[in-house]
Amino acid sequence: MSTDETACQRGWMAVSAGRGIAAGLLTAAFLWLSPTFGQARQQAPPAPVVQLAAPPLGNQTGPPATISLLDALDRARRNSPAFQAAVSAVKQAKLSQTQARAAMLPSLDFVTQYLNTQGNGISPVGRFVTNDGIHVYRAWGVMHQGLPSTFFIDAGPRSAAYQKALAEANEEIARRGLAVTVTLDYYGLVTAERAYAVAEKSLESARHFLATSQSLERGGEVAHVDVIRFQLEVSQRERALEDARLAMEDARLALGVLLFPTFNENFTVVDDLDTPPVLPAFKQAEAMAQTQNPQLAAAMAAYRSAGLNVSVARAAFFPSLGVDLDYGIEANAFALNSVNTTRPGVVQPNLGYFATYSLDLPIFDWGSRLSKLRQAEDQRDLERLSLSFAQRQMVSQLYSFYNEAAVAWNQLTSLRHSADLAAQNYQLVSMQYSAGTAQVLQVLDAETALDQARISFAAGEARYRNALATLQTLTGSF
Repeated sequence: MSTDETACQRGWMAVSAGRGIAAGLLTAAFLWLSPTFGQARQQAPPAPVVQLAAPPLGNQTGPPATISLLDALDRARRNSPAFQAAVSAVKQAKLSQTQARAAMLPSLDFVTQYLNTQGNGISPVGRFVTNDGIHVYRAWGVMHQGLPSTFFIDAGPRSAAYQKALAEANEEIARRGLAVTVTLDYYGLVTAERAYAVAEKSLESARHFLATSQSLERGGEVAHVDVIRFQLEVSQRERALEDARLAMEDARLALGVLLFPTFNENFTVVDDLDTPPVLPAFKQAEAMAQTQNPQLAAAMAAYRSAGLNVSVARAAFFPSLGVDLDYGIEANAFALNSVNTTRPGVVQPNLGYFATYSLDLPIFDWGSRLSKLRQAEDQRDLERLSLSFAQRQMVSQLYSFYNEAAVAWNQLTSLRHSADLAAQNYQLVSMQYSAGTAQVLQVLDAETALDQARISFAAGEARYRNALATLQTLTGSF
């Protein structure tokens, strides 16, 4: 390649490089001036501040209602749709029992009719041979007594009584189940409030030790690493306090839904965890479970009702009787007496009675009655099995629920002692650190141990209350 060609190539490369630089500068200037790029260079918006949102109070501006556990149970029963449905089922069963009793008694009705028959101009009876005149008046008092085959085994009232017993047992099951739910939510709120108080104290303690460490650092007694550790501890305690507050508000919302017909958060609950009721002896709980267990009562009522259905199915093979007694008038004049048209001058009475007796004897129905009997017997066998299972399950649950309550009761003393020891340890370590003889890790361990001991003690007390409520689903109230 000649020297001229080399110089030309170098010149062309320099021009190309200059064009590239110029194009880059133009592009940068365009992007700088464009609205999109300008907006991108604006300062980023600040991060949103996380706030614990609460629904508006509305008219909940008065003093908060103070609610005990008994108040909470009473309010929940009034406002629970499931429990009110069980109460309504009992009312309906009582009304059905009244109807079943009434169906066994004779019925009395009054019937009045006027039969206007077209005449034929020949005979006075008109055009319809079933009528004895063109004007027929009926005014009857009718008494009816049905005597079906089930009448003699008192099937209707007995079935209604079993259904009423079943509805009452289901109502008691719903009542005790609701008590468990309310107890869980009630003491869930109490323990959440205690956890929030513990988190507040922990944050206050962490801030205290942070200030202490800073003071000791200025005096040259501790290293800066202690200050850093306590700064991290303060941040962690602040987050824990937010979580505790969130848990407390959630627990309040869950309990408020059960207690009030409208949304309401303006209430406080009584903290009675420190005065737990005494667990009764097992023999007493066992006796109460045998006589006051609604699950057994419901299973027994269902079994008796199924046995009655077998008797009803068998009774369908027997005859049915019926009696109708009519008393009144059926005459060509609406009067107690009338003139005999065939015997002039003779007055005949219109008032009288007639009775109808019926007998219905089943003969053949292609096996329908027999299949219904088989169905009833199968259902009775199933209910017998369910009753046996309910009895075994009651025994198993009684031991399980009582043991749970007993363990929770026995652990209360240990949990209380642990909380006291943790508080003493925290006081000693706090004084030692202020004196410069304890390490930062000892302080952090003492704080954590105290928080856990307090929360565990509250959780243990709530566990015992919840175990009692669960045990009372079998035994009833102590």
